[in-house]
Amino acid sequence: MVKRVLDALHDDPARDWRLADMAEVDGSSLRRLQEGFAEHVGATPTETLRDIRLSRARADLTSSDDSGTVAEVAARWGFSSASRFAAAYRKRYGIAPSEHRRR
Repeated sequence: MVKRVLDALHDDPARDWRLADMAEVDGSSLRRLQEGFAEHVGATPTETLRDIRLSRARADLTSSDDSGTVAEVAARWGFSSASRFAAAYRKRYGIAPSEHRRR
């Protein structure tokens, strides 16, 4: 079950995913989805999705291609708020996304 959901999240991380959408991918209940992720991934489904999105955003920000502003990168990967994106990015990577963009 978890693998199917992970594959779907990796295939379309920018989608406006809800827990119900994730559970529907495999036809499981919300509770079973959360239990499966806790057991096999060690994180909640939403934390996992956030990590996938952050990883994709980091790849854009650190690439030599001009992939847009920090706000555009955040929106591209499904973050609804540039400020929340920046806070999550800073927490995970220890640096502001704008710093990665400048490097």
